[in-house]
Amino acid sequence: MCSSFLNPLRRQRGCFFLIRGLALLASACASAVAAEPLKLWYNQPAAQWVEALPVGNGRLGAMVFGGIHQERIQLNEDTLWAGGPYDPANPDALAALPEVRRLIEAGDYAGAQKLAAEKLMAKPMIQMPYQTVGDLMLTYSGSDNAINYRRELDLDTAVATTRYDIGGGAWGVTHVREVFASPVDQVIVIRVSALRGGRHGQLNVTLGASSPQQAQTRTEGDDVLILEGRNGDAVGIAGRLKFQAKAKVILDGGSLRADGQRIHISDARSATIVVAAATSFRRFDDVSGDPAALNDATLAALAGKTYEQLFTAHVAEHQRLFRRVAIDFGRTASADLPTDERVRRFATENDPALAALYFQYGRYLLISSSRPGTQPANLQGIWNDSLFPPWGGKYTININTEMNYWPAEITNLSECVEPLFKMVEELSHTGAKMARDHYGASGWVTHHNTDLWRAAGPIDGPQWGLWPMGGAWLTTHLWEHYLFNGDREFLKRAYPLFKGATQFFLDTLVTEPKHGWLVTSPSISPENAHHGEVAVVAGPVMDTQILRDLFAATIKSAEILRVDADFSAKVAAARAKLPPDQIGAQGQLQEWLEDWDAQAPEPNHRHTSHLYALYPSDQIDVRRTPEFAAAARRSLEMRGDDATGWAIGWRINLWARLHDAEHAFGILKLLLRPERTYPNLFDAHPPFQIDGNFGGTAGIAEMLLQSHGGEIQLLPALPAAWPTGSVSGLRARGGFEVDIAWKDGRLTEAKIKSLNGNATRVRYGDTTRDVKLPAGETLVWSGK
Repeated sequence: MCSSFLNPLRRQRGCFFLIRGLALLASACASAVAAEPLKLWYNQPAAQWVEALPVGNGRLGAMVFGGIHQERIQLNEDTLWAGGPYDPANPDALAALPEVRRLIEAGDYAGAQKLAAEKLMAKPMIQMPYQTVGDLMLTYSGSDNAINYRRELDLDTAVATTRYDIGGGAWGVTHVREVFASPVDQVIVIRVSALRGGRHGQLNVTLGASSPQQAQTRTEGDDVLILEGRNGDAVGIAGRLKFQAKAKVILDGGSLRADGQRIHISDARSATIVVAAATSFRRFDDVSGDPAALNDATLAALAGKTYEQLFTAHVAEHQRLFRRVAIDFGRTASADLPTDERVRRFATENDPALAALYFQYGRYLLISSSRPGTQPANLQGIWNDSLFPPWGGKYTININTEMNYWPAEITNLSECVEPLFKMVEELSHTGAKMARDHYGASGWVTHHNTDLWRAAGPIDGPQWGLWPMGGAWLTTHLWEHYLFNGDREFLKRAYPLFKGATQFFLDTLVTEPKHGWLVTSPSISPENAHHGEVAVVAGPVMDTQILRDLFAATIKSAEILRVDADFSAKVAAARAKLPPDQIGAQGQLQEWLEDWDAQAPEPNHRHTSHLYALYPSDQIDVRRTPEFAAAARRSLEMRGDDATGWAIGWRINLWARLHDAEHAFGILKLLLRPERTYPNLFDAHPPFQIDGNFGGTAGIAEMLLQSHGGEIQLLPALPAAWPTGSVSGLRARGGFEVDIAWKDGRLTEAKIKSLNGNATRVRYGDTTRDVKLPAGETLVWSGK
């Protein structure tokens, strides 16, 4: 980047730019870097939001459109949601619960669902939506007739760049804009310049702001633009947040003039705009913060820092995480095309480099939307331009939030899960009240969605929301974190959450009369009806599978920490009474206790909830439980391959766990097509949901490396489309870091580095080695 606020030179990947008007050289260099493997790039501005390019630091997000006459930079701050702290408990729920259970036991599922809709659902029955801050607009004087246009997102530096020329020859003006969200300085940084004929002083642009919120804009002096206001109400919950975005302009040459609403930049060489944003949110039950004071402190901390310092600190922190993993599937001529064109062609042309780019894009998005101290990545990560986004942009915890974090551990981004752990801790508080008020139980419970305020009640309607397993599923991520990292201190933090979630189910499981099994009631198999529009039931298979994992994690954690032996014995006894998985008449893994799969109204339903045991769990495995693996395969065949974006992402992982490389790759091709991937590579449900991106990244990782059942499996589902390649820096359970290289479809070398000194078994095909390495040592496995 520029060596200071005043430096006109830029070096990038072997191309050296003298930005003072050398449009010809810039264009040549742009062609030279067109096929760089870690860039998304385009020949035109974004015409719609899903074409804009995302930057983020976990807390702040921006979507960069790359406009010519007018640049739009849409802003998000991760605590700007509608409403305020609220208690969604329904005072009628506890009294009605026994009758709902009685109706279920009697087989009157429709009656149970009707009563549940009347008495058991949260109040309000809709949670609060995630919301936009608004837009910064940079309006340029002059023509829209641009040449040599290019906009790009460099995943390696986390910088979005727009470059184009207005006019040509000696009088042509080269415009350059660079945008990044610094995780170090907690600001969005926008660098703009305009150069003519080797001379500076051609930047003439007006900075303004707008928002759909209850907000106003004003200026302070000539160099500060402020957008501030309050969040909105939603479904009867009053908005209680204040927010502010504050942009400060640092000018190089020229002049600034404010008119009370906008800032006008005239005849400047360049300008750097730093944007701080904050709300009054402090935690889910405290909105007493001062966003103006927070922004003032953030901007004051930048005093004396040059642009080069901001940029260098940002890149170093981003690359600390991003560069842990490298991947190469080879490249073809398709890699030279703009990214949107590559998506259009992926299903029919060989473009292995796009799969590698998509993998790294998922890692980029997770780094950009979830860091320690921020909120977790929601349905849209951190990016949203609406007051009421699809499904509220919330945390849907019957699959979507969990999928957001599937790639975190295996792709070496363990720190990025910390916001999820913090949310689980907070849910254990709100969920404890929900457990008492709705179930008369101890412990804690959360249903299928939550929001910034950590609402824990069942919402939307019983056929979607009457599912008490959301918190239980979330806790499995804490156990996975321990399996990958072996951090005993973290386990001490996690164990009370396991215990509380487990205690709720010890208090609420009911005895199924036919076999004496312990089952949940009422519940659903997420969002899938078994008869007509009726979904309410007792003991859906996914519930049991999650409980097996939760109870096992609780028991094992207590054993490791040497606590609660008596409680563990109770948990083990309950676990032994859970229903077994069952194989139905069509050879499929049953979704419910009864064999209803064939008659369910949506045979191609997007959710594959009953296959949780295959992935993300490892209860079903092709070697250890081949009969159930075959039944899971049959269920997948019955469901079909095509689905919503995130559901396709789940299917990639499931087929990878079945070691069916070609089927997994075929589904990846379904994901990487225009119907399921937008031009900016955002996942299309449709509409946009970020979970599909993360599911796709996790699926690619699972095709290359698996580490369940006490084994590290090398290249378990390598497709023919990636005959030669390499990946480095993946993580395996047990505390290992793994590099793999292959040629002509065969392993050539693998390096397995032990981080904790644990024993494991390494497998490639039918060949295995049992190894126990001291911490820090590496096993080198030759493919010969």
